[in-house]
Amino acid sequence: MAASAETRFELITRNLQEVLGGDIIKSVLDEGRTPKCYWGTAPTGRRYFVPLMKIADFLAAGVEVISMRLCDSLPEADVISAMQDVHAFLDNLKAPLELVAHRVGYYSHLLKAVFESLGVPVDRLKFVVGSSYQLTKEYNMDNYRLCATVTEHDAKKAGAEVVKQVASPLLSGLLYPGLQALDEQYLDCDFQFGGVDQRKIFTFAELYLPKLGYRRRAHLMNAMVPGLTGGKMSSSEVNSKIDFLDPPAAVRKKIKAAFCEEGVVENNGVLAFVRAVLMRVVEGRLARGIPLSQMQPLVGTDAPEGTLFTISRKPEYGGPSHFVSADDLEKSYAAKEVHPGDLKAAVADAVISLLEPIQKTFEQSIEWKEVERLAYPPPVVEAKKKKEKVYHPPPPGKGKNITQAAQIDPDAPKTELSGAGPTPESIATGLEPEEAKSIQTKSTS
Repeated sequence: MAASAETRFELITRNLQEVLGGDIIKSVLDEGRTPKCYWGTAPTGRRYFVPLMKIADFLAAGVEVISMRLCDSLPEADVISAMQDVHAFLDNLKAPLELVAHRVGYYSHLLKAVFESLGVPVDRLKFVVGSSYQLTKEYNMDNYRLCATVTEHDAKKAGAEVVKQVASPLLSGLLYPGLQALDEQYLDCDFQFGGVDQRKIFTFAELYLPKLGYRRRAHLMNAMVPGLTGGKMSSSEVNSKIDFLDPPAAVRKKIKAAFCEEGVVENNGVLAFVRAVLMRVVEGRLARGIPLSQMQPLVGTDAPEGTLFTISRKPEYGGPSHFVSADDLEKSYAAKEVHPGDLKAAVADAVISLLEPIQKTFEQSIEWKEVERLAYPPPVVEAKKKKEKVYHPPPPGKGKNITQAAQIDPDAPKTELSGAGPTPESIATGLEPEEAKSIQTKSTS
């Protein structure tokens, strides 16, 4: 393989957890063709930074090489972002169709704003709505052919990590992996990009597309990054991620509350964010020739060459610390040379600086603000209904229904009954009760 092709391949596949079918990408590069990448995103929840860093890598690599006049090493790639509106609806009804349509528009505005804020041109980024081809006669016929080939076991297994699992699954969840596999053919891509949680769908596509007579594609996978709460980053869990429109106060609050135990690297979402996002941003800027002195607050003004992240501290607490790699930072953190509070403060400052140009674009775009309002309407809070008092009449003879004659005054003096039985005194003397009582009264007087 030519040296220029090797350079292209390294740029396309760097910082990934796994690459399946790398030989396919190499052959495309050897032929001098432009590789096509398919990145599918279902417009259900809001998006987050992590996958966009690699998409930016695909897009930015070519521009950086052109500016350096090294066209032979240009890793040109058309990145097709397919908005999976039909997929989103099928995935256990995560989003109703009327919301999905608005979210497609929201995503288009958001992705362009993010890449432009990173200095990445979007001329090679194409947006395709899935329903534009998934409802055609040809696509549906291939879907039927796939359904006649795929076993229920394989379909369920393929979607186990992606499709929402419930006690009584819908048939739509079994169709989902097949549709994503067919997307590769109908978008005419050379490789598909996604998280490693989609590995089973990717291997499903590699197995079944050739059975329909279509070529096998390569698959590139990002590592799964823990959320700020320590578990899986999820668009449905608000505090596990930073939203692109979060105000500075919300960003600081989320990061301050993030799981970040001193000396613990595993499942540390704050450290993972530095590795997956912040250092990738600095690498991209360095590749475009931006000096470190212009990268505050990600990198300090006095940072040495090669620095990818700086944690600023007061002199009495050791002064600023500069790190040349994520491994370097994690090693220092594990040795408790970096305090969680200092790490969180540095990350919060860096994130706010990245969000500022994106949010500025949002505020200046009437169209984007309107589609955001329609795509993510505020939840309807139902007012609590006051419990109505229901009058239950008392049973006959009780309560207000009782007659005045039958009422008993508890404070009235008690009267002795005329039919009272013999008293102890009368039994002892053998006299009548009245006589015994009279004698007892005289004796006491």
